[in-house]
Amino acid sequence: MDVGRLAMPIGEAMFTQRATRRFRPDPLPMEDIRLMVEAASKAPNGGNRQIARFLVVTDRPRVETFGALYREAWWAKRRDEQGWSGPDDIPAEDKTHRAAMGLADEMRDVPCVVFALALPPGAANSVLPAAQNLMLAARALGIGSVPTTLHPDVMDRFHAMFAIPSDVSFHFCIPLGYPRGGFGPTSRKPTRETTYLNRWEQPVPWE
Repeated sequence: MDVGRLAMPIGEAMFTQRATRRFRPDPLPMEDIRLMVEAASKAPNGGNRQIARFLVVTDRPRVETFGALYREAWWAKRRDEQGWSGPDDIPAEDKTHRAAMGLADEMRDVPCVVFALALPPGAANSVLPAAQNLMLAARALGIGSVPTTLHPDVMDRFHAMFAIPSDVSFHFCIPLGYPRGGFGPTSRKPTRETTYLNRWEQPVPWE
């Protein structure tokens, strides 16, 4: 395992990482998948209990079957959160949701999907850092990713689809693949609007 392949400066990885929702169909080398998962395993976790589990899916029929389930889950979330039932309900200017809809349509074609899970008690605080490590390693390898979720309507079928025990908690679905498009800077609110110093709403000393 060549850890040196993750030699991209951490600042470059963090500042050029972005949500990738359009993927090329090219398969990912298994050695790259292993490197990403190994990076995930090194993340901090509560009490060093190491309850995070990753289910890697590259089998084409399984990815395609999951893709249909993911699309159903995505529209179930849109129904609950926005009252949308189809593409015509999404405002033309809402580029984020339109891009996410594209992923829902194309999930069946991604080369690899990783499910971030947890053994009981299933706390997210032991999975979130591992998932970010995995995605930063992906960025260093030129692989795109985005953390996504499912919907309660499909969870029983999701567990059955992959023979996941019912007491194992789902946290993220992370599609992985070479991006159609590039990496680069992202648009985010200035940290002076999202960060406080010493007490709530006390400004930070930078512009």
